[in-house]
Amino acid sequence: MTAAFRIPMTGRSTDERHRVSSPLELLFDLTFVVAIAQVAGRLALAGEEGHILSKLPFYCMVFFAIWWAWMNFTWFASAYDTDDVPYRLMTLVQMGGVLVLAAGVPAAFDDDNFVAIIVGYLIMRLALVGQWLRAAAEHPEGRKTALRYAFGVAAVQVLWVAWGFVPPQIAVWMFPVLAVLELPVPLWAERPGMTTWHPHHIAERYGLFTIIVLGESVSASAVGVQNALAQSGFSAALVWIAAAALVLLFALWWLYFLEPAAEGLQSRRGRSFYWGYGHYVVFASLAALGAGLEVAVQEGAADSGAMNTAVEYAIAVPVALFLLMLYVLHAPLVPEVVIRPLKTGVALVLILALPLASPVLGLVGVTVGIALVASGLVAATLLDRAAAARRAALP
Repeated sequence: MTAAFRIPMTGRSTDERHRVSSPLELLFDLTFVVAIAQVAGRLALAGEEGHILSKLPFYCMVFFAIWWAWMNFTWFASAYDTDDVPYRLMTLVQMGGVLVLAAGVPAAFDDDNFVAIIVGYLIMRLALVGQWLRAAAEHPEGRKTALRYAFGVAAVQVLWVAWGFVPPQIAVWMFPVLAVLELPVPLWAERPGMTTWHPHHIAERYGLFTIIVLGESVSASAVGVQNALAQSGFSAALVWIAAAALVLLFALWWLYFLEPAAEGLQSRRGRSFYWGYGHYVVFASLAALGAGLEVAVQEGAADSGAMNTAVEYAIAVPVALFLLMLYVLHAPLVPEVVIRPLKTGVALVLILALPLASPVLGLVGVTVGIALVASGLVAATLLDRAAAARRAALP
């Protein structure tokens, strides 16, 4: 695909037909694969060492930077993607920032050193400010909104740079304050007029990122299998947990795409911030699940009859958060959610209760049980849809 050297950056149509992710967006997403792999891998290592709770704040902090940078680019691109040479080069700069951030993950987890992460984040944000300034210059109708975005992003970025000079003990507690300052920037910027993001494009972009995070969880499980084979050799426990991990991830993928969002985003654009922001929990829980599964495979293979409540909850809690957020995010967006709330509630109770039965089931049994509950929720939802289709077909 050959890009034009320069195309005026004007807002794209909100009802553009056949709008899908561009090859550049897909390449951009691949850099986030590296970042997510780093942060999930570090969380898995903390789980193996029994320090998962102490490292969880660092995981949430780094994942916030990854998610927020991806989300800001995604919504900007949905409204202003010209795919010309300057746009591509500015996207390249942002991709470089992601890789710098990814390289800084080990230092952040191990030494409380966020220098590389701040530098990577700064690179991404400055490139985004440049994109917004270009939109302000070339799209008069959206100039006020674009300038607000450029100013808001730059102002908060100054605070992030200053945050890097704060002692680590204080920085951890200051992080939520700066994160909260980031969140209102789009809300404030879009007051003069909402950008022309495309609802079907946004829904597809979020779906693709969900697949990316699920893919990282599959990769983490595979790493766990490799380590287990090297340390403990082949065993029935290894097969059971590895199979359960794959079935669980497949069920979560199925459940996510059972809930359509594009039509809701189109008819209720004002609720897009709620839906978009809430996906932080969806993405972070799926990546954390990968870390939990990686540890579970190794622990279960080493001792098939063992119970490990911490590891079991490292699987159960992310799955429960994912299922809960599917309902919380879609209920205000669509007339009726596909996955019925009662069934979701029952699944949540069972998933969170299974680790309590660890003395009887062991790590292997709990992992298999969580996979069965998620699969059962898929089956129950499909049966509900089939019954609704039959009723609709009746005269």
